[in-house]
Amino acid sequence: MLSYQHAWHAGNFADVHKHLAQFALIERLMEKSSALSLIDTHAGRGHYPLQAPETARLGEYRDGVLPLWQARAQQEGLLGCWCDALSTLQEHSDTLSRYPGSPWWFARAMRANDRLTLYELHPGEHRHLEDAVLETPHVRRLKRDGLDALVHQVPVRTPRLCVLIDPSYEVKEDYEAVASTLAQVVRQMRHAIVLIWYPLLADGRHQRLLDAIRSHGIAKVWRSELTRHDPAGERGLYGSGLLLLNPPWQLETQLDDAFSALATLYGNEAAHVSDWWMPEKP
Repeated sequence: MLSYQHAWHAGNFADVHKHLAQFALIERLMEKSSALSLIDTHAGRGHYPLQAPETARLGEYRDGVLPLWQARAQQEGLLGCWCDALSTLQEHSDTLSRYPGSPWWFARAMRANDRLTLYELHPGEHRHLEDAVLETPHVRRLKRDGLDALVHQVPVRTPRLCVLIDPSYEVKEDYEAVASTLAQVVRQMRHAIVLIWYPLLADGRHQRLLDAIRSHGIAKVWRSELTRHDPAGERGLYGSGLLLLNPPWQLETQLDDAFSALATLYGNEAAHVSDWWMPEKP
């Protein structure tokens, strides 16, 4: 199914949750000099003008990135650094007019010896992706199923690998497919760093993903869940979940602090919880 287009939801609270983690992860990985392969399995368009018809119509960014942007002068640590990076994409530094997708967050930090592969199967989204201006020449933009392509791309030639997996999950089988893909990547590169996003819906279907990953016996997985309100009576997205395989040392502490501060910014109904969902094997 190829109906999902992220432009309708760009800049929402789930994007902020995901991209804060992506930003912090890449910043830490770039502290080491060894080359890095970056893979984005569901890249989307790359850039999202907030006044584009789709994005402006739902306006989900108004409850997502906008409150953080408006409070950026008061932010410290990871939240402040993320806002500083976001400001570099704006036409005017004091006005939020564009929201970057995950390809931009990857590309902005890359060095000459790093490589980026972007997969996007939706034909319309891929056309936008081909036109997106990214801050690196070392990028491939491929119109392929990202999960299948990832399995065939590993092991990579660089010493290190970082992957973002964030399908729309509009097909229920995506949950098991993500878990199966993760297991195959771990078998090929057990030190791979993988960030997985998943939606929190009232029907609890994300449990299929968690159960499937647990069944594969994958270890050293940190979990983060940011909720905006109680799911009771809700039909749509009430929260955002992340799984991070093999996070760099103490990155989870930095992220936990940032996400807790973000939840406070979002109001009394918002909350953040985290844990070592699958601890490292002894």
